[in-house]
Amino acid sequence: AADPPVLSTLVVQARNESELRVVLERYRLDLAALNRRYPIEYSPTRHARLDEFYRGWQDRLRELDFDELGQEGRIDYILLRNRIRFDREMLRLDEERWAEIAPLVPVADRLRLFQEGQFERMRADPRQTAETLNSVAAKVEGLTGGAGSAPSRDRPTPEHDYTPAVAARAAAYVRQLQSSVDDFNTFYSGYDPLFTWWVAEPHHRLNDALESYATAIEEHLVGMRPGELAPIVGDPVLADGLRAYLAEEMIPYTPDELIAIGWAEFERTEREFRAVSQAMGFGDDWQAALEYVKTLAPAPGEKPWVIFEIADYSENFVEAMEAITIPPLAKEVWRLAMQTPEAQLRNPFFSGGETTRVSYPTAGMKHEDKLMSMRGNTPSFNFATVHHELIPGHHLQGFMSRRFNSHRFGTPFWGEGWALYWELLLWENDFPRSDEDRIGMLFWRLHRAARIVFSLNFQLGNWTPQQAIDFLVERVGHERANAEAEVRRTAIASPLYQIAYLIGGLQFYALYHQLVDSGRMTAREYHDAVLLGGRMPVEMVRARIAGLPLTRDYETQWRFYEELQRDER
Repeated sequence: AADPPVLSTLVVQARNESELRVVLERYRLDLAALNRRYPIEYSPTRHARLDEFYRGWQDRLRELDFDELGQEGRIDYILLRNRIRFDREMLRLDEERWAEIAPLVPVADRLRLFQEGQFERMRADPRQTAETLNSVAAKVEGLTGGAGSAPSRDRPTPEHDYTPAVAARAAAYVRQLQSSVDDFNTFYSGYDPLFTWWVAEPHHRLNDALESYATAIEEHLVGMRPGELAPIVGDPVLADGLRAYLAEEMIPYTPDELIAIGWAEFERTEREFRAVSQAMGFGDDWQAALEYVKTLAPAPGEKPWVIFEIADYSENFVEAMEAITIPPLAKEVWRLAMQTPEAQLRNPFFSGGETTRVSYPTAGMKHEDKLMSMRGNTPSFNFATVHHELIPGHHLQGFMSRRFNSHRFGTPFWGEGWALYWELLLWENDFPRSDEDRIGMLFWRLHRAARIVFSLNFQLGNWTPQQAIDFLVERVGHERANAEAEVRRTAIASPLYQIAYLIGGLQFYALYHQLVDSGRMTAREYHDAVLLGGRMPVEMVRARIAGLPLTRDYETQWRFYEELQRDER
């Protein structure tokens, strides 16, 4: 049964419901429906329909009387305005990305028309379909022989004209087209005898040709080899893409300014590392202290019980601070699972939520991989990640955001930033049990500062994946396999995901000093208000909690890092 404080919270929340809640939900659902209806990436048909959709929503949004909205509605107006603007910008960037791969996929227009015609409820002509499929198959077979070799009229240009990222994008698109033709064929095959008679063999030929061509691109232009782990490629969005992402997330800093913040936090953490290292008897050699902590791994089979112990300590410590409301049900329902060996290739540490997953060596791993995994997952390293993933981190976030203001658009600066922020706050409150735990917490803080540096340099095209791996090994102290997994994860993540941890954490930290240290709110009021407000850029969290004035044309302006620096002085 719900206790009275929970019921009273529900009543207060209902009184402050946003007038645009249904509008945001409608935008998200309508857009998802259109993406299902027009699924073929880079298609002119898809592009035109989505552009029409975005322009229509922008027109309707401009018709709203912004001044008549309450604060919650004004926040949602700005969130929706920013999301539509971002979605249109991504559509524009898709045109540029298509231009880069178009020479490698000259059959795209002929193939996309099959599924698009099906979705337009047009009946296919069996004989004409067979002739087209057969013709395209012959064309693709010719392209396969040319992948990576000298150019000709029917073959892609030489290998050196394509970066691995562009080639990997092209191979993925070939497979998407292959899937769309399969879907088209399945609609008729077996149900329409004449269609099946004409199309079965040409479709089989085309399917094989597309698979061979995609594989040839991957082998000759990307560098993938059968039986080997795929190279780390990624697809950097470069400066234009980063500007669009930063605007949508309401981060008023350039990529270069953010990299400078990353370096400043990196150097600050190194100073704290040296202080702990000296207390442990290692002098200024903090990497020697780190190496010692890597030797403290529990025996195989003992890992879950270590996590449970840390979770109990964390929950009790946070509750004793009286800084946040923790619903009893949230503590009751979380569960622990172990990461599969395959998942550990991308995330060699933790993943959080109601079911939190932890990495540790399995029996089938190579001996060297087992040792590296154990060294990267000692109890002191886990000490900073258990509360990050569970309470008051991701599990508590998910528990609350599914219940309050669930309509708002998610952002890693709210999600990962909140969990990282608690690492900063708990450090301030003498949370570590020992110097070994301090080393573990500082390792993760250094790692998050490093993420800003290497992920933005990667997205800008300044660093290769190998440079990022070497940086994590040499400057942060990662095991090489764990560093490779971290960079592999970065290559497939949203471009700002890796910086969102520390940047979002610093935003919440600056807001805490602004509202709580000033006496305007208690810590519990501040933290509860964050969770009740839902997932959104932290600048909008600030506007909501502090009651800041918002206008229709409000743009990001909160230089939070300068505020933190002033507070320190």
